Amino acid sequence: MLHGHVHPSFSSVTHLLDRYTAGKKRYGGAVCVYFRGEKVVDAWGGVRDPSGAPWEEDTMSISWSTTKGVTSTALHVLADRGLISYDAPVAVYWPEFGQAGKERVTVRQLLSHQAGLHRLAGVVPDADHFLDWDAMTTALAAQPSDPPAGTGSGYHAMSYGWLVGEIVKRVSGRTLGAFVRDEIATPLGLDGLHIGLPEGSRHRVAPLMPPYRAVNPKVEAAVTDFLLRHGPFKRLVETSAVPGVMELFRDVSLRVLDAEIGAANGTFTARSLARLYAIFANDGEHDGVRLLSPGRVALMSEQQTDGRDYCVPIKMRWRIGYHQGFIAALHQMPNAFGHFGLGGSGAWADPDLDLAVAYVTNDMRSASTPFGDARLARIGAAAAKAARAA
Repeated sequence: MLHGHVHPSFSSVTHLLDRYTAGKKRYGGAVCVYFRGEKVVDAWGGVRDPSGAPWEEDTMSISWSTTKGVTSTALHVLADRGLISYDAPVAVYWPEFGQAGKERVTVRQLLSHQAGLHRLAGVVPDADHFLDWDAMTTALAAQPSDPPAGTGSGYHAMSYGWLVGEIVKRVSGRTLGAFVRDEIATPLGLDGLHIGLPEGSRHRVAPLMPPYRAVNPKVEAAVTDFLLRHGPFKRLVETSAVPGVMELFRDVSLRVLDAEIGAANGTFTARSLARLYAIFANDGEHDGVRLLSPGRVALMSEQQTDGRDYCVPIKMRWRIGYHQGFIAALHQMPNAFGHFGLGGSGAWADPDLDLAVAYVTNDMRSASTPFGDARLARIGAAAAKAARAA
């Protein structure tokens, strides 16, 4: 049973949400859609935990790589204020980054996954370092680009958050989570957009169901070792193959949620994500609040790459901090962009249609792929079809 509201023209969107959360599936989720500045879908349903407690309108879920889109937005806000140039070397803002031959690596290359810094395997000794911001930024600053920056794109699955977030921190003087709260969430009135979970919001987070199942550690190590040496996903595995990483993220403890991991641990509501992306759908402004100056979104959404990504062996068509909108009938929406996350959550905007779509869920059955499954793609296709018919 769903709750919330939907404009009749967009009922196909909530029909899909009902299908994903109804019956005995024991999962929950929420979807929110803005069209031409109006919130046309704001619906939620299903259950939020193993006890069967219902998903509430303010329930948040960890949304994995959806976090990268929010982290990118923080940097774009600073760029819009003239404090960062996309084509300046990263070392201008973060001097220590200029080690190991990286003096000329640019902010644009970092934001479009072309910096050659995807690898964490061998960079830090264990996954507990993921909870220590300074340890991670120090380790990454000391690494050479491999392959050389500008060679092509390689998805920086985990490193992205510390790399981009450290620029935000150096320029603004605030941590990534504090900047997102002060300069994005507060002006837009978003109560469900966090990188680093506030203690007072812990009760709102839906646990993942099922959590990553325990695997025999010896089998897990053997499979990881094999993938690091062979196969098309070798470099993707390198992005997070650090001892203890599965244990760290399997149950998503409070120590993971409380940390600031700008590539992966954002806790969001669909409502807050959609309102943020509605800004992108309408040239930087929504509901009387201007976050970005006119024309900035067009710069952010310019396609930076076209070849196959060397970590995720498909054409990602990276924008400056976002990827193409993975939605049905993509050829009809060439300017849609956003970021999806493991398990299915994600958000995107299409400036051509003035449309923004967000979906969050605690259903981790699709956690076998880095960009979730087809649920958000189907929801997005339904929303786009309704928008075109309006």
